[in-house]
Amino acid sequence: MIKKSGEIDSIESDFANLARLAASGASEDIRLFLARLVRKYRRIHPDLAVQLDQYLKASQARGASSSVLRRGGTPEVDSPRQFPLDKDSQLSLIRVFNDYDDVASPLLPSNLLRQIEMVIREHVEREHLADRGISPTRSAILVGPPGVGKTLTARWIAKSLGKPLWVLDLAAVMSSFLGKTGNNLKAALDHAKSHDVVLLLDEIDAIAKRRSDESDIGELKRLVTVILQEVDLWPDTGLLLAATNHPELVDPALWRRFDAVLKFDVPDDVAVDTAVRRFLRDDLSVFEPWVNVLVIVLSGQSLSDVERAIASLRRGYALQYAPIEELVEIAINQVKVDLTQPERLQLAVELAKSGKHSHMKISQVTGVARDTIRKHAGPSPRKGRGVK
Repeated sequence: MIKKSGEIDSIESDFANLARLAASGASEDIRLFLARLVRKYRRIHPDLAVQLDQYLKASQARGASSSVLRRGGTPEVDSPRQFPLDKDSQLSLIRVFNDYDDVASPLLPSNLLRQIEMVIREHVEREHLADRGISPTRSAILVGPPGVGKTLTARWIAKSLGKPLWVLDLAAVMSSFLGKTGNNLKAALDHAKSHDVVLLLDEIDAIAKRRSDESDIGELKRLVTVILQEVDLWPDTGLLLAATNHPELVDPALWRRFDAVLKFDVPDDVAVDTAVRRFLRDDLSVFEPWVNVLVIVLSGQSLSDVERAIASLRRGYALQYAPIEELVEIAINQVKVDLTQPERLQLAVELAKSGKHSHMKISQVTGVARDTIRKHAGPSPRKGRGVK
């Protein structure tokens, strides 16, 4: 069968690059490039793909054996001393999270949670996909405002896959000598690729934010190029995650490289209700009559804000700082300026239903007229039943 000239040119280019890598002695880059070729040729040249895959697996086996021998025969996760450091500050470029005792499933909308669960399943059943010539999601970017659960989700993904989470500290990567930043970034990414981990590039826009500095633009362009190449060559066995609070600052070319975009937003009322109950923990039974009120008050807040508000309530209750209804009033007063008029009315009705406050007190707290409260919630509690 005569191949098209374009196809021949592509094959020649691939094997010329492979020869170049072999001549340079870059064994890890060779393995990564072989993995890319296996994926590329599975459909159009399956026999060639099988051969390349055999060479790749043999190379990986030899690399794993030598790595184990160098560490004394016992494979283990690197200690912090083994991680690449910034030569100027001696800061470790990678932080490790592998204690997942307190990591629960993230409180996310059902459609986003399904997306994340699918990514996890793809990696759990990676070999099944490989048999059909399909790669799992190798990279994903997590987008959303602060406090909505992006980092927690990354930890939960790593926990679900039984792998440590490595976080690339971009503050450490950004050397005081900007010309060295590219070397820092490449060293950290190469180190992560050679281990079976989930890597998170947290606040990836930290690099993009500084692109407006004309004096540094050349180096920053090189940093983006490094990341683009690494996302393209990330191995199927690993998972590369990135997180950003400012998607508008991320280079458009980088968006196209990620296999998946996971969009986070402030939690809906169902998620806030679940969060309030989860964060109350052992005090849930005590605050149960106030849960609906707390959900209304905290609606539209980030999960971190919800957790902070509930922690404040629990501290006040534990120290007997004030009666529960007064602690709830304090929480209301902290956020009520952000409530819309319909939300204030809904809050007033819920407070009236609790029977803990007179309509006068509810009116003072919410700013809703007593006649309006009476119209929607019925008569005020009898004298003596609540705080006046």
